[in-house]
Amino acid sequence: MPILASLPGLNLLSSLPSNPPQNDTTSSTPPPSPPIPIPKYPPPRSRNPKTNVPRSNPALSIPHRRSNYRKPVQKGVISTDGDRCVIVGENGVSYKLPGAPFEFQYSYSETPSAEPIAIREPAYLPFAPPTMPRPWTGKAPLKKSKKNIPLFDSFNPPPPGKKGVKHVEKPGPFPFGKYPKEGKTREEILGEPLKKWEIKMLVKPLLSYNRQVNLGRDGLTHNMLDLIHSHWKRRRVCKIKCKGVPTVDMDNVCRHIEEKTGGKIIHRVGGVVYLFRGRNYNYRTRPQYPVMLWKPATPVYPKLIQEAPEGLTKAEADEFRKKGKSLLPICTLAKNGVYASLVKDVRDAFEECPLVKIDCKGLQPSDYKKIGAKLKELVPCVLLSFDDEQILMWRGRDWKSMYGDTSSTLVPVKADISSGIDNSAKSSDDSGTPDAQRVVSSPKMISLWRRAIESNKALLLEELALGPDALLEKVEEFEGMSLAIEHSCEALVLSSEDGSSSSSSAEFKGGSYSEDENDIYSSDDIIDDEDYDDDSFAEVNPSIPLGSLPVDKIAERLRRESK
Repeated sequence: MPILASLPGLNLLSSLPSNPPQNDTTSSTPPPSPPIPIPKYPPPRSRNPKTNVPRSNPALSIPHRRSNYRKPVQKGVISTDGDRCVIVGENGVSYKLPGAPFEFQYSYSETPSAEPIAIREPAYLPFAPPTMPRPWTGKAPLKKSKKNIPLFDSFNPPPPGKKGVKHVEKPGPFPFGKYPKEGKTREEILGEPLKKWEIKMLVKPLLSYNRQVNLGRDGLTHNMLDLIHSHWKRRRVCKIKCKGVPTVDMDNVCRHIEEKTGGKIIHRVGGVVYLFRGRNYNYRTRPQYPVMLWKPATPVYPKLIQEAPEGLTKAEADEFRKKGKSLLPICTLAKNGVYASLVKDVRDAFEECPLVKIDCKGLQPSDYKKIGAKLKELVPCVLLSFDDEQILMWRGRDWKSMYGDTSSTLVPVKADISSGIDNSAKSSDDSGTPDAQRVVSSPKMISLWRRAIESNKALLLEELALGPDALLEKVEEFEGMSLAIEHSCEALVLSSEDGSSSSSSAEFKGGSYSEDENDIYSSDDIIDDEDYDDDSFAEVNPSIPLGSLPVDKIAERLRRESK
């Protein structure tokens, strides 16, 4: 630093010059190039290009599901594309393809019985266009593999212990000496009916098996058909687990599963169904269905809730809805539960009350509305409200009890033992009718009463104005008659030792035995002669010693008492 300070013309504290000197281009060298070149990016694309590329299939440009598109439709064909068409019929919106075994639908088991009145999207087929060279999977086609992967089916299973091959069950089971046959119809593919031990052998390994087809709120959908066949490729039995709305009517679900797949349900527990593919099933010759690429929008159906339902005026319906707010629900439906006993519970509840309410807290509105529509057809009943996530139903004017006629019975208001016959007669003469009130009993209880009256186990007293003594006399008389009918039997004729027939006649009093003979005879000792014929007695072995049979003991006891 001292050396720098001693140099002439150098001031360390001087400020920078206001105008820096210009660089001499002739004497200065060019700046070096940067070590990393600056990348050149393409210009950004415009988000809204002026030219729109037309799509191959107009169905891919369908409007959004939340759009206000609504087109009224009538029964018949609403759209055609050559041999492919969209049809509105009894089963709702269905799709017809050339060569198909039946009309395709999105859901086969959960289609309402009412015909749709409008559609929410243009009528396009939800399948791949016929011009597509391969089935649409949403991905680019894979390159051809260099390996030769052998294909196996149920008629040509791979050898045991082969690496890289999944488990394939052999066809069958077959009875001894029989082999698989190529079948085309459903009966030929199923073969002979399975026996009990065969069903147990097929179902037992699948009880704890977690590979299954889950059937949810949409029921049996179209794409499940191909999924079930993919399960049948490895196993003879496909396990299907049903939950939610379809379990209200499991018979309907099972019927559609058997019709559309061609299999046979061999076991069913609650919402779990075991579907057998058939003895002669072959995966290579299975029916192949096109896969739906998207879920079609649900059509518009008539409203389930009306202001004045059938058989009611608007004032009566409002009164029922008002009473239904304070009504306790008969059950609470859990989300994704099994509702197989719901129809029976509603029918039993209608025996006691004309209004029934079901709590559906936590369920989606579409779910409990579908449940209400099913109950309306199966119970049947009249839907009143879906308010507060609850289903309110009325049993209707044409309702009939399951236990027959629900006639009302007369029951006395008060039984005064000290009143006697005179007081009861006086009260009946003053009022003109006996002092009684009308009580409507349970239909089930009335059916039990009627059964007891028909079997002479009970007595219906229509004269309710009887005093205690007269009532007691009636009851004692009926008790004697019932005992006579219960313990009466034909007289037994016993043969004596000398060959002459002597009859031990029993003393009948009004068709009944005396008290001593009631102790001897029981209902187990009475033998009906019509059950035996002369040939049966001729076949008895004569070598049996006398007195060893139970009949001989009874005869000996009667002979002793008659002396």
